[in-house]
Amino acid sequence: MAYPHLLAPLDLGFTTLRNRVLMGSMHTGLEDKAADFDKLAAFYAERARGGVGLIVTGGIAPNLRGWLKPMSGTMSMPWHVARHRKVTRAVHAEGGTICMQILHAGRYGYHPLSVAPSRIKSPITPFTPRALGARGVERTIDAFVRSATLARDAGYDGVEVMGSEGYLINQFLTARTNRRGDRWGGSAENRMRFPVEIVRRMRETVGHDFIIIYRLSMLDLVDDAQPWDDIVTLAKKIEAAGATIINTGIGWHEARVPTIVTSVPRGAFTWVTRRMKGEVGIPLVTTNRINMPDVAERILAGGDADMVSMARPLLADPEWVNKAKADTPAAINTCIACNQACLDHVFENRRATCLMNPRACYETELTITPTIAKKRIAVVGAGPAGLAASTTLAERGHAVTLFDRATEIGGQFNMAKRIPGKEEFHEALRYFRHRLDATGVDVRLGTEATADALASGFDTVILASGVTPRGVAIEGADHAKVISYVDVLQKDVAVGPRVAIVGAGGIGFDVAEFLTERAPSPTTDLARWTKEWGVDMNMTVPGGLMPAQPEKPERQVWLLQRTEGRPGARLNKTSGWVHRATLKNKKVTMLGGVTYRRVDDEGLHLEIDGKPQVLPVDHVVICAGQEPNRDLHEALVAKGVDVRLVGGADVAAELDAKRAIDTATRLAASL
Repeated sequence: MAYPHLLAPLDLGFTTLRNRVLMGSMHTGLEDKAADFDKLAAFYAERARGGVGLIVTGGIAPNLRGWLKPMSGTMSMPWHVARHRKVTRAVHAEGGTICMQILHAGRYGYHPLSVAPSRIKSPITPFTPRALGARGVERTIDAFVRSATLARDAGYDGVEVMGSEGYLINQFLTARTNRRGDRWGGSAENRMRFPVEIVRRMRETVGHDFIIIYRLSMLDLVDDAQPWDDIVTLAKKIEAAGATIINTGIGWHEARVPTIVTSVPRGAFTWVTRRMKGEVGIPLVTTNRINMPDVAERILAGGDADMVSMARPLLADPEWVNKAKADTPAAINTCIACNQACLDHVFENRRATCLMNPRACYETELTITPTIAKKRIAVVGAGPAGLAASTTLAERGHAVTLFDRATEIGGQFNMAKRIPGKEEFHEALRYFRHRLDATGVDVRLGTEATADALASGFDTVILASGVTPRGVAIEGADHAKVISYVDVLQKDVAVGPRVAIVGAGGIGFDVAEFLTERAPSPTTDLARWTKEWGVDMNMTVPGGLMPAQPEKPERQVWLLQRTEGRPGARLNKTSGWVHRATLKNKKVTMLGGVTYRRVDDEGLHLEIDGKPQVLPVDHVVICAGQEPNRDLHEALVAKGVDVRLVGGADVAAELDAKRAIDTATRLAASL
């Protein structure tokens, strides 16, 4: 067996899990409406069929006050049971085991009914919660227990009690959010009473043969947090109260330290789970940025935990476990932790999916079926759109030829993989190389596709020819100081110590990080990363925070945009703040409302608030957007060719790989 620790069964006494992979809780947007439960059932069934040992659903509120947002998924009434039975039956039919997560948002609730231990507003929501009275606390405990009972009636094998990430239970546990003077506040023992009573009463009600996972916040990453000794004490109390498994929770949602974005090192927090080993006798689950079998195996073999939790990796590839079992890790569609289609969608009240796997959460709608009429199809461009289109078409049975003038596949991904903290794009390219081989695509690199050749040999041509950088109309734009982001990221043009970046979109931020970070990036070095962000691995400070110690930037950089306002305001919600914080740590000057005047030997001349300035820079890097590359389109249309545009050749907007892969896959599924 290639991964003996990862694939070993786990005996829980009354039941045995088939391996050590827990699919962590993740909201999909399908939990909130009864009409979507057939889709939710298909989503989880595909992961159960893919071999996952234990699935945990997205968070379900135990009552209305526990909602994350209005009309969130709730398990509080008998009539909620029927819709959930669709999920449990589908998972059990595939041999899977599934638990429902019970999540009370507390002050994180995005609605006016929210409640909390004390009347203290969250920094990430606009609503101030009402403080629960003593009777309200008791009713909330009853709601958790009732929700677990209903989950059992619905066929779930257990529940996960969400006690971390800054939600209600976590709010009871810290002085940061609990200012109560009654038996539910004050001393550490009193603050612990709330979660312990939930688990104790839940166990008494559901019986012994029902899984209770408790999600324990082992590393709060906020001030006024629990000290380590209190966390250990709570873990022991939770075990004594009847929990089956303790899962690790990392960070509150308001924490200043990133915990799941792609710049976080793989397995960056397993050390905190290891600290808990030996303190309790029940299995421990570790989590965050575990995305490949070798990483998981190393964690388990090293004794850090008894199971590993992965959510987004199983969004990206439902067959992750089966591929590990078959010892074909190269075939895994690796999660690159971009958050663009999963968490960002959830925060926008959209259905979650995956940049690398557009079928995620669309299993009943985006189906890849064998073609009835085999076609000869040419795909021009081996970037994200071209790779997705060609491999999907070939998987369906079409004869596909992929052309690219470059000598390697990847297109814009080859620039992305060079950005500090985006090294996971190497995995995306490894996956696509494997798919090209597995599906039999005829790959012709270093080949210029011509309209004549395409018109004579193919039934359909898909232009995935990407983009070209957009220039800027600035006096002196042809000066030797002026270069493009392609020159920096692809052509390795030597860049001086002082740089102005024109354009503060995603590419501008990427270039700024590339130019200020010392290689290799801290993503590959946990000690550097924890020092950079201020994470105390010795847990001497409650919450695990210490002063951040950013490394000296490699260059002095100005990041500029024409529009008023803060640069980076349009970056993705769940990762944009990390990019802004990173550049702030690197002392990048970020300016909005800039008027560009000219570039000359002195540097970049500009105006801010009507005041002229000169930035004495060695280079000006243009990151002002892109234009579609449609060089072949008109000629192919004139020849009567059935030609389709996908990716940047269709819409050139901030190098949107998510849209490119999604539209290319959907087109390929329909031809």
